Amino acid sequence: MFPMVTGFMNYGHQTVLAVRYIGQGFMITLSHANRLPVTIQYPYEKLITLECFRGRIHFEFDKCIACEVCVRIFKKKRLLNYNIDFRICIFCGNWVEYCPTNCLSMTEEYGLSTYDRHELNCNQIALGRLPMSVIDDYTIRTILNSIQRKT
Repeated sequence: MFPMVTGFMNYGHQTVLAVRYIGQGFMITLSHANRLPVTIQYPYEKLITLECFRGRIHFEFDKCIACEVCVRIFKKKRLLNYNIDFRICIFCGNWVEYCPTNCLSMTEEYGLSTYDRHELNCNQIALGRLPMSVIDDYTIRTILNSIQRKT
């Protein structure tokens, strides 16, 4: 008779725990119901990036002294022309960091998607083009990064 009673007590205890865990999950779900949606309509709305954002590389050819530091970072054999293939770029920022004349910089441009992968191979003219700032573009509604961590 005692094993049957302990079995019922164990079953009751596990049922209470299951109900408690389901209640905790339900409370988390309800706490998320009061939040505003985070969806951004991308072509028409863009986030304003932070200053430390590493986007497309901008190259100022007039400042370059051809020291080939960027070639040693990228481990190419020799520098034939100033091309960057964004298909294989991981946007680490090493080129910008080690350039002694600061002719390389990172822009806030992050929409690099194309239909043709060969368009991502940029020469020095394409790298010298500055993108239009998100703030200055009147056709796009900018959204500030409202996701801030609570400390």
